[in-house]
Amino acid sequence: MNLAAAKLLAYGQTVYHITATNSDGTSQRFKVTGKVKTWKRDTSRIQVPVKRGLRECGYLTEHNIADFTIEPNH
Repeated sequence: MNLAAAKLLAYGQTVYHITATNSDGTSQRFKVTGKVKTWKRDTSRIQVPVKRGLRECGYLTEHNIADFTIEPNH
């Protein structure tokens, strides 16, 4: 995923990890749990809150958006 596609993510949308898989071989799914945060001074900076499962939470940032895609791999 590139920076422009990440800025278009919406609440409730599902993104898929490219390399990490579940035990059944499908791509790990992450749900967007908030709005996309951007910075005025640095337009290449982005932060998107995501959640996987019941307890695993994190953020998509400009450093790790290349590891994610909108379409499932498997």
